[in-house]
Amino acid sequence: MINKLELNYTAEMEKAMYQSHGIGYAKYERNMDERIKVEQSREYSHRASLDIVNDIERQVHR
Repeated sequence: MINKLELNYTAEMEKAMYQSHGIGYAKYERNMDERIKVEQSREYSHRASLDIVNDIERQVHR
């Protein structure tokens, strides 16, 4: 069984979670399936950002 995370978060963090992932921290905290979806989305966004940075660096260093 997965334990509750007991996260401390601000109103701004809550707003950002809703805007980015459509759920609040309370649901994220208690639902493992939702946590997995959010973390997969974050990983995808992070990799996409790295790809953009690498493309720009290649263009600059030609």
